[in-house]
Amino acid sequence: MRAAVEARLRAAGSVFASDEADLLVSSARTPAELESMVDRRIDGVPLEHILGWAWFCGIRVCVTPGVFVPRARTELLVREAAALADAPGTIVVDLCCGSGAIGVAIAAACRGQIRLHATDIDPVSVECARRNLEPIGGYVHQGDLFTALPGDLLKRVEVVAVNAPYVPTDAMSLLPPEARLYEPRHALDGGVDGLDIMRRIVAEAPSWLAPGGHVVIETSERQAAAATDVVARAGLIPRVVRDDDIDATVVFASV
Repeated sequence: MRAAVEARLRAAGSVFASDEADLLVSSARTPAELESMVDRRIDGVPLEHILGWAWFCGIRVCVTPGVFVPRARTELLVREAAALADAPGTIVVDLCCGSGAIGVAIAAACRGQIRLHATDIDPVSVECARRNLEPIGGYVHQGDLFTALPGDLLKRVEVVAVNAPYVPTDAMSLLPPEARLYEPRHALDGGVDGLDIMRRIVAEAPSWLAPGGHVVIETSERQAAAATDVVARAGLIPRVVRDDDIDATVVFASV
């Protein structure tokens, strides 16, 4: 059975057919369910949506259909944000949280000693994030960026970790079908130059950041220079960190 599944996936163009076959076969409860799962994968549904979870930073994170799937490159964002949240009780916000995977990973890296909040505008993502974050003591709020946060966090947030949409609108058609067709557009499309949401975040951040606070935002290497300019124009201090091994770039915006 497993060999047949792998052969079907490989014939459909899966680069990781062997690994995917192992996951699908081990997750299916009946032959009929396995058949349905394989059919969906061949149709292009993200593997994580089929399984209901994703591995991210070594943690199994719930990912439901219609929610952005965390990428391996976002591990750089987690590492940099966690390094800033090194004191017990640090207030951390996972902005545009999607599944809440970033918040989960930062909390794990900080051994659960942070005070974690997360926000997203999408109710499907908020429900998924609550499944991941509430069991570890996190709070998830539905709303638009910082406005979703409780008012008592004004000027008290020390670290904001953000994987906001940063794909330029004209590049959306170039995304793989499983992203373009099955992940929410609002989690991907960042406007004409991909930096629309970043501009809003850095404009609002000073009202929420504590003295010495930081926003850490994922972007692309080709957008880094423009993103640095966006941060500086907002009156914040920019810094760029790059990890070529996982093709990841983050921009800091610090007070």
